[in-house]
Amino acid sequence: MLNLFAPTGVSYDGTNEMSTANGAPYDRGGADSYYRRKFDPHYYVFGTGKGTRTEMKDMTPAEIVAYTKGFNENEEAGDFKDWG
Repeated sequence: MLNLFAPTGVSYDGTNEMSTANGAPYDRGGADSYYRRKFDPHYYVFGTGKGTRTEMKDMTPAEIVAYTKGFNENEEAGDFKDWG
């Protein structure tokens, strides 16, 4: 199955919430769903785990929508980590 949220080596620059760049809100939503983590809007400007984690209270409405879209699209696709 195609993983829509695979790391791209590009980090989120804060300008395109729907970016699939590593760390972007959409990317984080999809990754949280993929790994069966709880719904918890956040992102990383410099890539996943790099720099400061931006929490929902500090996100724009568009960033929260992007995270939610990534999470929900992966839930609908049923693309989850097989822990084997």
